Amino acid sequence: MTIWTNLLLATLAGVLLNLTPCVLPALPIKLRSIGRVVGSGRRERLLAGVALLAGTLTFFGALALATAWLNWTWGTLFQAVWFRAALAAVLAGLGVYSLAGRGFQPPQWAYRAQGAGYAEPYLAGLLAAILSTPCTGPFLGGVMAFALTQAPSTVFALFMAVGVGLALPYLLLLARPALIVRVPRSGPWLVRVQQVMGLVLLAGATFFATTVGPERFGMLLWSGWLGVLTFWLLRALWIGPGFGARLVPAVVLATLATGALAVQFTQSGAAGDRLAWRPLTESALSAARSAGDPVLIEFTADWCINCKVLEQTVYASDAVVHAAQVVHIRTLRADLTRPDARLDAYLRSFGGAGLPFAVVLKPDGAIHRRLPDLFTVSTLETAIKTSTD
Repeated sequence: MTIWTNLLLATLAGVLLNLTPCVLPALPIKLRSIGRVVGSGRRERLLAGVALLAGTLTFFGALALATAWLNWTWGTLFQAVWFRAALAAVLAGLGVYSLAGRGFQPPQWAYRAQGAGYAEPYLAGLLAAILSTPCTGPFLGGVMAFALTQAPSTVFALFMAVGVGLALPYLLLLARPALIVRVPRSGPWLVRVQQVMGLVLLAGATFFATTVGPERFGMLLWSGWLGVLTFWLLRALWIGPGFGARLVPAVVLATLATGALAVQFTQSGAAGDRLAWRPLTESALSAARSAGDPVLIEFTADWCINCKVLEQTVYASDAVVHAAQVVHIRTLRADLTRPDARLDAYLRSFGGAGLPFAVVLKPDGAIHRRLPDLFTVSTLETAIKTSTD
């Protein structure tokens, strides 16, 4: 493919990143940034859009330079414990503000420096860009694999295209405020929505915090988050006030129940039916080739939200487990939670550039199917069943 085709795919990948669980914690700040200037003039909306785009491109520009000259891989920052801890602290602080119904407020010096508070959309763009790195999005794996073989200028252009795509939906909303100007901007129900966004931010903080400490510490944090969620649901349903304010927690409760049932439905019934994952090593690959068995390799990390979604749904499904048993596929896992040059080399050799990523190998070791980012049970099941054809 030409550079222009890859630039287009990179922009599209950036747009699709907005649909991934990774970027969700930045949604409250983005929506608030847009809402603050919806009723303003064209100049204010333009400046807010420029600030949001600048925040996004600040991160992607730095990441492009690091990729081109320092040979970083996508998501390298998240391999640093200090970075995940700092990100968890930021998300927790923003979540507490939102849960209190106050939303995020930049410090007063930022308002004085920017004149109209454009520090907030800048931070929204920057935070969304940072959070997007564990969720590479459809097409992004192939685009980044292409980028890593190009000149530094091409790498920089492709990363910038991803940043533009990530900010594009919000730039369109700022350019066409009529799309959202009719949405009511006040009332008790809106306070409840703001609090829901706070719970989302706290969930993001909890997730990243659990990747820093021991497993028992993570269980304690999630128990605390569930306690806060339960208390908020009961209080919001009881107090209201009004139908609209009670409808918000009711929708949240229904969504959580539906999600729990969906996960339960897709997971295997017996713990013994899970895929038997083994570490990815050269000896394991050689043993599979000698035995004439196909191989499924998953590249994952504790900080990769999409990886955890796949592991709790797709990889745990009865259909995938049954297909793996039928063709006697060997399942190998590469854990990139911490820097590992050997596993990074494997990721690049199979055509991956970010997480999550999976690849199905034929019995002779040739690549049968690459599976970048999120994919369905049917997609993986078909790839496994056809790996011996």
